[in-house]
Amino acid sequence: MKFKMIHENFNVSDLDVALEFYEKALGLKEIRRKVAEDGSFIIVYVGNEEADFELELTWLAEHPQKYDLGEEEFHLAFRVDDFDAAHKLHEEMGCIAFENHSMGIYFITDPDGYWLEIIPTRD
Repeated sequence: MKFKMIHENFNVSDLDVALEFYEKALGLKEIRRKVAEDGSFIIVYVGNEEADFELELTWLAEHPQKYDLGEEEFHLAFRVDDFDAAHKLHEEMGCIAFENHSMGIYFITDPDGYWLEIIPTRD
């Protein structure tokens, strides 16, 4: 039996702001969406051509406030082919939350506070 990871879910307080962030910061674009008939939720899957793994962004009408992420000890990681350009972009966006120079990585946060690790492509 084999299992393949296909998506991760993040609940977001403002879907439009989240979609704009993920496209600008990571090049993730909307792949598909599901809207509840009663308007209670919208689910949008984002991704890119680099992988078939998707990020599921869920907006709930009954939860417009930011989510309590606890101690923020979880994250998604993204490998980037131009680490310096990515760092410059994220610095300009003001979303760098933590840098670990000895490991050569850094973390950004999305508008809801989720941490995203940025890793350079290494030989």
